[in-house]
Amino acid sequence: KTQTASGIYLPDTAKEKPAYAVVEAVGPDVKGIKVGDKIVYKEYSTTELKVDGKDYLIVNEEDVLATV
Repeated sequence: KTQTASGIYLPDTAKEKPAYAVVEAVGPDVKGIKVGDKIVYKEYSTTELKVDGKDYLIVNEEDVLATV
C-alpha cells in the first residue's frame, strides 16, 4: 500500500497504469507524434469515441508519456 500526502492509503490496484496504443491520426498542432507511432499514455486521461462501429481513443498530447 502507498500513502498519499493527505494520509489516504491506496492499494496497488488503484494506481493508474500506463496503456499502449497505435496512433491513427494526429491534430494539426501536434509535434513529435505521427501516424503509426506506438505510444504509451495515461490510462484514465482519454476520451472514448465510436465511429462506424470502430472504437477510438482521443489522447491529449500532454498525456502521452512516450513513443515506443
